[in-house]
Amino acid sequence: MTDDLCLMTAADLLGKFRSKAVSPVEATKAALARAEATEPALNAFTLLCEEDALAQARASEARWMKGEPCGLVDGLPTTVKDLFQLEGHPWRRGSLTTPDDPATEDSPVVAGLRRHGAVFIGKTTTSEFGCLGVTHSRIAGITRNPWDPSKTPGGSSGGAAASVAVGAGTLAI
Repeated sequence: MTDDLCLMTAADLLGKFRSKAVSPVEATKAALARAEATEPALNAFTLLCEEDALAQARASEARWMKGEPCGLVDGLPTTVKDLFQLEGHPWRRGSLTTPDDPATEDSPVVAGLRRHGAVFIGKTTTSEFGCLGVTHSRIAGITRNPWDPSKTPGGSSGGAAASVAVGAGTLAI
């Protein structure tokens, strides 16, 4: 069932939440397990936020059980490219020149998805400041294409692309 959950579309997964056939906690655990199983070979993630993600998923599950999801993506496992701020987590922008202090707020796109109930499972790799058509940097190394590890998944969202391709997150910024 874990593999099935990881490869569902957002619409299908939301339908499963609505019918109570699957919970956001199950979907989040499946996405985190997939991420852990494919790292470090793919190098799609700079950070996994397991505790935060599971807390967000439990809150989403409670809303779905009451039939009151808070938004359009409530409960969907989501990744955030390291060019965007995710409050409480480092915002390195793929660069060794940036501090690893936690972000004090969400980027607007993250804040919007948070209002709609997205579950943030981690931060994905990017090229330094998003300035390359491939995803590699001195801080994160080379991100691999899951279908052919000798190739790139592209850039600057290579970590996001690789994570979605293997089911380690339903949505990706």
